[in-house]
Amino acid sequence: MPHESEYREDDAGRAQARPRYTPAARNLLRFDPVTRTAAVLAFVLSCSAPAPAIAQTPGPDAGEGVRIGISVGGISTVGLTVELFRDTRSVDMTVGTWRFRDVSVSAVVRQYFGAGSARPVVGLGLWTVAAKPDDRIGWSLVLRAPIGVDWEVSDPHAVGAFLNVNHALWVRRSDPADDLPLNRRLVPLPEVYYRVAR
Repeated sequence: MPHESEYREDDAGRAQARPRYTPAARNLLRFDPVTRTAAVLAFVLSCSAPAPAIAQTPGPDAGEGVRIGISVGGISTVGLTVELFRDTRSVDMTVGTWRFRDVSVSAVVRQYFGAGSARPVVGLGLWTVAAKPDDRIGWSLVLRAPIGVDWEVSDPHAVGAFLNVNHALWVRRSDPADDLPLNRRLVPLPEVYYRVAR
């Protein structure tokens, strides 16, 4: 039950509950009017200050930016992507899996062309896959060259469609008895993605 000291009378003689303040609020109320006014002005100015311009998609004079997204196909059934770009060049990193029993990791340098909403893109990078179906971990290293189109649907959202041309460089099979020669044919794999600038 509230103590009598928690009540005060108004001008009509009616009892009113005293407002309860946290220790931080009580300390703020002790500040002189000039300090309180300066604190309020600093808060308002910090909230109303314009945010620094952030590039939304790669392009001429776009500056630096970051895009994150999700991909289907390419190096995995599903993957998460982070792209760091500066103007028309970027470094694209993807982590994904084919059947949740393996891990695919890729790093690609990409070059964008044109200044429109739909831009041709080419890239070159490496893709490695690790899987452990048996007692031994299998590894592979693949050279990949994505070729496709990146389309800025609406600021800051973009979609892309690519054909990844892959060439195996090295493999360590999970079965030591498997001594089949490395398949060095070019293997095309399609990929689509969605990305958003942050």
